[in-house]
Parts: sequence; C-alpha cells; structure tokens
Amino acid sequence: MAVAASAPPASRGRRVLYRARVLLRDPTVLLGIVMSLVLLYLVIAPLVSVISDAGRVQYGDEARSGQAPGSWTSYYLWRVFRSPVSKLLFWEPLWHTLFVAVGVIVFALVVGGSMAWLVTRTNVPGRKFLAGALVVPYMLPSWTFALAWLTLFKNERSGGQVGYLQGAGIHTPDWLAYGPLPIIVTLGLHYYPFVLLLFGNALRRIDSQLEDSARILGAGGRTVLRRVTLPLMMPALSSAVLLVLGRVLGTFGTPYILGLPSDYNVLSTSLYHAIRDRSTGVASTLAGVIVVVGVMVVLIDTRLVREQRRFVTVGGKGAMDRRSDLRGWRWPAFTAGMAVFAASVVVPVLTLLLSTVTKTPGVFNAGNFTLKYWFGSHIPGAVGFPHGVLRGGELWEAAWNSLRIVGVASLVCGLLGLLIGYVVVRSDGSRVSTFLRQVSFLPYLVPGIAFAAACLSLFAVRRGPIPALYGTITLLVVVLVITHLPYSSRSGIAAMMQLGREPEEAAQISGARWPTRMVRIIIPIQRGALVTGVVLPFISGLKELSIVIMLTTSGTQLLTTLSIGLVDYGYTQLANGVVLVIALVSFTMTYLAQRLTKSSLASGIGG
Repeated sequence: MAVAASAPPASRGRRVLYRARVLLRDPTVLLGIVMSLVLLYLVIAPLVSVISDAGRVQYGDEARSGQAPGSWTSYYLWRVFRSPVSKLLFWEPLWHTLFVAVGVIVFALVVGGSMAWLVTRTNVPGRKFLAGALVVPYMLPSWTFALAWLTLFKNERSGGQVGYLQGAGIHTPDWLAYGPLPIIVTLGLHYYPFVLLLFGNALRRIDSQLEDSARILGAGGRTVLRRVTLPLMMPALSSAVLLVLGRVLGTFGTPYILGLPSDYNVLSTSLYHAIRDRSTGVASTLAGVIVVVGVMVVLIDTRLVREQRRFVTVGGKGAMDRRSDLRGWRWPAFTAGMAVFAASVVVPVLTLLLSTVTKTPGVFNAGNFTLKYWFGSHIPGAVGFPHGVLRGGELWEAAWNSLRIVGVASLVCGLLGLLIGYVVVRSDGSRVSTFLRQVSFLPYLVPGIAFAAACLSLFAVRRGPIPALYGTITLLVVVLVITHLPYSSRSGIAAMMQLGREPEEAAQISGARWPTRMVRIIIPIQRGALVTGVVLPFISGLKELSIVIMLTTSGTQLLTTLSIGLVDYGYTQLANGVVLVIALVSFTMTYLAQRLTKSSLASGIGG
C-alpha cells in the first residue's frame, strides 16, 4: 500500500515542472518572499546589530569593562546612563535635544500656523504665490540657514573669519552666535513649511459654516477658535508637532555647526562624536535610544491619526470655505508673508552669496569684492582646499559622487517601491503582503543618523558571505535606498491599488510572460508613480547629511560632507559656496520634478 500511495518519480517531476511554470507566469509569491528576505537583512538586521553591539564588549574595552571581547555586558548601559561621564554623553545632550525640539515646535507652529491661516482663510493678495514661496525653505539643505546665521553673527570664539556684524564693529555675544537660540531659529525656519502644509490642508477641509453657526449663536471670536476651530485642527496639530519632533531628533548639520563652538551637544552630535572616537558600544547605546524615541514618536502620531475620525465633520456640497476679509490689513498681511519668505529664503541665500564674493565680511567697497573663492587658483591660508570652489577637482568629484550614488539609489528605490506595491496589492491579505507593507515603512520610524549608525554596525566587518562595506559606494547606495524606501513603497502601493488585474490578465491569456507584462504593461501604466518614487528620493538624497556623515570616506566624498569638512577647517566662504551649489541643484531638481509630475507641494493651499 505504501508503494501504491507514493507517486512515481516521473509524476513528481511533472508536478515540480508544472509548479515552476506557474511561478514563472505569476511569480508574485516568490518575488514577495525574495524581497522579504532582502528587507529582513537590510532593515531588521542593522537594528538588531546595533542593539547587539550595545550589549557586547567591543574590542579595546575589555580592560575597562573587565570582560572578554564579545561577551554580554551592561557596561555600556552603565557608562551612558549612570557613570560619571553620563551627563556629558547622554543626559545633557538629551536635555538639549528636548529644549531645542520644544523651541523649534513652538517657532514652527507660530510661523507656519499663521502663514497657513493667511493663505487659506483670508483674502490676502498673492495667496497662490505665497503658498508656493513659503514652501521653498524645505527645498534647501537644513544647514543652509545655520551657515547663513554663522556668516552674519560669528564672533572670534571659533576659527576663521568673523561674521558680518563683528566685521562691521558690532560685537555679537556667544549666546547670539552659537548654542540653542540660533539652532532653534534656523531649524524653525527650515521646518515651518511642515506646519504650513499640514495646517493649510486641514484649514481647507474645515466647513466654515460651522464657525458661522457658532457666531450666529452669539459666540465671540476667541470662543469660536477655542470650541470649534482648534478641536477640528487637533489631528493636524498633533501630526505637525510629532513630525517636527521626529525630524529634530535625527538632524545633525545645524546642531553641529552652531553647537560645536560652544560645546552645545544634542543626541545626534553626541552619537557622531562617539562614533568618531571609535566608542562603538556607547554609540550603539545612543543610537538605540534615538531609535526607540523615534519609533515612539511615529507610533503616537499613527494612533492620533486613527483618532481623527472623532473630528470628522459632515460636509458635502454644502461645505464652504469662506475667507475672512482683511479689509485695510490686506497689504500689511501680504508684507508679513513676504517678510517670512525673505527671512527664510532671500536673506540666507543672499548672505551666503555675498560672503563668497567678499574678502572681509561686512565691508562693501569695490576693492573688497572678489571672485577668488569661486575661481581663484590659490587662496592664501587655505591648506586643505587652497583654491576656489569651481577651480579644483574636489567639488566636481563630490558632485559626481553625489549624482551617481544618489542617482543609482533613487532608481533602485523607485523600482523596488513599485515591486513592493505590486506584491502587496496582488497578494493582499497574505503574510508576505503584510510583512512587506510594515517592514518597508519601518525606516521612516528611525531617525536617519541612528539608522546610519545601525548600518555601520552591521556592515563595518565581514559577516558570512557579505564583505565589509564601510567606505564603499555600495554601502551608501544601500543606506540611501532603505532610508527613502517608505516614500517610494507608499507611492507604489497607492498606484497599484488603482490598477485592476484586467490588463495583466489579458496579456497573460495572450501568452505574455511576467517580465514582458511588467515591462510592457505595468511600468508604462504606472510611469507616474515610478517617476515619483525616483525623483523624491533623488531630491532628498542630494541634500542629505545626517544619513551619510558617518558612512563617507575620502574616496566617497559627497557635496554635503564636503561642505561640512570645509566648516571644520574654518573656510566659511568656501563652505558657503558648496552649500549654494547644493541648494541650486536641489531647487532645480525640485522644480523639474514638479513640472514633470505636474504636481506641487503646496497645490491647493493657496488656490
């Protein structure tokens, strides 16, 4: 009976061949399994590795920990949280991070919230122009504002030339030049567009008839604001607060530039210093803390978004978006909006530009203007970078590295995001679909500098068949792909949910194999989603610093790391020139992307 029950070898072979043919014609499950394994290693493994490094004795620490390298230990937890140096390593940077975060949130809410109300709920002149112009600061690298601030207010405390005010004979105190105040202001100028976009969209959706009804019933302006408008704005308010908090938690460039001269460290700069000092265990512990806080921030935001249905209002054709008549305040309000635009875009860019064409800051006579910082063959006193920005090969090499590394990463990210969307939608409800949906979003929960530290922990040494990747282009591409995957995967999922199976099934009936269906049907139809999944990571990657600062070497220098290196040397004009190049490329690519995709960050807000 056992012999009769077993299938002949020929029958088993035909069954295997049939299943192989089925997989070739519809390899969705196989593709999902392969991508799940890849993401498991590239997303989950780095986080596990960094946590493991925080609990194992690292080479060089065996004497201080009293344990052999590789053994489990709580030494790094003690050193970071309870040792005599824990105040410098963790508690002081944590307090500074929270203080800066609260300051940036308040600044961004006041500026972004008022501008959102101005362009969405009033008849201010030039509403459409203001809606687009006020989003421009987010297109610039975040440390653009920090360098502009340093160019204006820098004093003799740090090396290099002093700022414009000091050069003009006006002394600038340390609290104005460095530390928490300039960090809060410059980060606030960079992140207020978040609040503008979130509040603007929320204000547009509020039915103004609800506010009118409250006024008819006798409620004053403050009562309407407190009892009607603010409760309806709570989801947008909570999302804005948590998103800005998460961004500030992982940002590096601005706290490094403006905090270093006064030894004002936040968690991101403390983590950077630990890695630079080769304190791997301490760095892993700090990275773990940043990861946990980042995950908590986004999970709270997700929970609050789910609660948004409490504030849903019944609208429809009767919903109205009535604008307040500013009357005689229309043009003063427009002036206020233009003042914000000038402070966040015009002044920083012009400040950096002027610094690159003047020898002495603050002196504007004809003999003080020069182009040597752009085209000069020799700049006296500049050792590490002895020529103009555009003259030597360093800028072009960094630009080439940025374009090819970010370009390759963006293409891979876009294609991977579309494939993830394909598998998630086509196998909806399966475990593979759920796993891909969640893991592809996980990097969004982790601040960039912490994820870079996790990848450095995983790929710094050879692990099995995977060689050590530190200092290679491959590592930079991998990290940029993974950190920007949440955007491209969400774009791919949203696009695939709008595409039915009928076009692909018709091609399959006609005998087209899966690769042919992807190339001839899926990709052409989803061209817009693919372009979005490629362009957004490309624009973001060009001005990325927090993710790449710990992963680049002299052979893989990028534009962003080149500018920070020049800041370290004290070459202010040269650093400002490189940042202007980054800003020009970033703004140009953003503009082209919006024209290509026929979209805008501020679309609808000022309409």
